[in-house]
Amino acid sequence: MLSLRRLSKSFAGPRNKTVLSGISLDVGQGEYIAVMGESGIGKSTLLNLIAGLDRPDAGNVSLGGTDLTALDDDALTVLRRRHMGFVFQAFHVLPYLSVAQNVALPLALNGVPDADMQARVAHMLAEVGLGEHATSMPRELSGGETQRVAIARALVHRPRLVLADEPTGNLDPESAAQVLELLRQCVKQEGAAGILITHSRAAAATADRIYMLSGSGLKEAS
Repeated sequence: MLSLRRLSKSFAGPRNKTVLSGISLDVGQGEYIAVMGESGIGKSTLLNLIAGLDRPDAGNVSLGGTDLTALDDDALTVLRRRHMGFVFQAFHVLPYLSVAQNVALPLALNGVPDADMQARVAHMLAEVGLGEHATSMPRELSGGETQRVAIARALVHRPRLVLADEPTGNLDPESAAQVLELLRQCVKQEGAAGILITHSRAAAATADRIYMLSGSGLKEAS
């Protein structure tokens, strides 16, 4: 589903810092992996390259056979909207929309008819255990419940790729464990490729495979 081939990225500056060099990775449909590494090692840069938010200096990113590095900015925006889902540490749930309205956003942006939209939102809210909170506002939810909304929103349009960036960083340990298990289950049920970026070994342990990003590259942990 996702293929990275010899990705490299440097940033201009006084020392022209090379952040990533020769990174390769394959993630299949329904596969959920974790990427760990020290702060500042390039995890966010890698995520931005995978999502097409930044462009590599060398190498390519392919999603479902489409080479992202060959697309222009408008085409990348459409691809992200249709085929990617994002879960962030800070939730990014819109406070002035209800739970159901937040989850419906990707469907509305993709022009899904109202009847289909309502059915898919209801299905995803049931999957994340928030079926009774469809009309609730985000301020009425706990942190763990809010992150469940974010997971439902990330998966409601059935993306090919789900990218989760420290999704439990703002949660207590019990809520974090529940959210991580839910994220794993939903990725597999929807048949997406999932990538978890984390500094937490406990979080990484929920993935099928763990990779370590360091100055020497990206390597699968033994």
